[in-house]
Amino acid sequence: MTQKTVHKAELMRGDVLNIPTFKVLQQDGSLYPGATAPKLDQAAAIKIYQDLVFTRVLDERMVNAQRQGRIPFYLASLGEEAASVGSAAALQPHDMIFAQYREQGALRVRGFSAEQFMDQCFSNERDLGKGRQMPIHYGSKALNYMTISSPLATQIPQAAGYAYGQKLSGQAACTLCYFGEGAASEGDFHAGLNMAAVLNCPTIFLCRNNGYAISTPTAEQFHGDGIASRGVGYGIATLRVDGNDLLAVYAATELARAYALAEQAPVLIEAMSYRLGGHSTSDDPTGYRGKDEEAKWAKLDPVLRFKHWLTLQGWWSDAEEKALYSDYREELLTQMKAAEKRPIASLNYLIEDVYDKPPQQLTEQLNALKRHIRLYPANYPKTAGRLDS
Repeated sequence: MTQKTVHKAELMRGDVLNIPTFKVLQQDGSLYPGATAPKLDQAAAIKIYQDLVFTRVLDERMVNAQRQGRIPFYLASLGEEAASVGSAAALQPHDMIFAQYREQGALRVRGFSAEQFMDQCFSNERDLGKGRQMPIHYGSKALNYMTISSPLATQIPQAAGYAYGQKLSGQAACTLCYFGEGAASEGDFHAGLNMAAVLNCPTIFLCRNNGYAISTPTAEQFHGDGIASRGVGYGIATLRVDGNDLLAVYAATELARAYALAEQAPVLIEAMSYRLGGHSTSDDPTGYRGKDEEAKWAKLDPVLRFKHWLTLQGWWSDAEEKALYSDYREELLTQMKAAEKRPIASLNYLIEDVYDKPPQQLTEQLNALKRHIRLYPANYPKTAGRLDS
């Protein structure tokens, strides 16, 4: 692109840029006039729907578990499932995923089991993260899903760096990085996108614009045309998509992956969605938004929309629907009860895997913690019996 030369100074308003939203699927399951569905056979489409439903039932089960005092914390993806499931389904298994903390659907697409989800949420001895994190901070080396960290947006420059490594090593792979529009207000967002643009890193940055950064609405976060306009500003190929339209998300990610690999360059996708639940189980959204707003978005349920499409293809029935929900609820309840009975992770894991040999300072701190627990075992009923394991 060549720059236009002008001979009169003129101010360009920042709200002039208006990026359209790519859509394929209407809420009743029919396609928009002129739209074309991506190529999905029956088996692939049903697998995607199963992952959508699993994610919804998992969230339902674990929010209830938190309310019952069985786990301390949880973050649900209610209303946003299509953004993570649809995008992850369009990747290849060897592509790397850097998630935020609402992409359990993407991890399910990769093959994470109900047992593994529960072991992590209960921080037991079989948790792949060794009990070091809060619930929903998943990670799996085997599934190319980088462990989630709590600080907002740290994964964005990390994803750019990982994709740069893929490029240098000649891998036919890309990295997909998820984040919310609130994270796009962090400095790491700008550092990560600029790095990827300058170094031509095959990174797909997928922003779930769900309307709120905890209690802060988008109108109070930024004035420009959403997050997509920032990609244009950094010289990055950019696409905005209806995040509740799984077929559109799938097609957009498929296109982005092909571009990232062919051009060895980044892509920014802004998926427009809505967080139907609270930010977390610690949040009460009634304090900052109304029921009418929630009801409006509930009618745009992404899971129901995809189900309607499956039904129109003749690939799904009410009997299969009822059985699927019933089976997942039974499976997750069974695995939850098993996970909470397993011994918690060893206290020794606190200082393992960081250094080849834990330094003296950390060893002394761990021993001091163990002495404290032995003095007050009633305060640590689960930990007291695991001090030397």
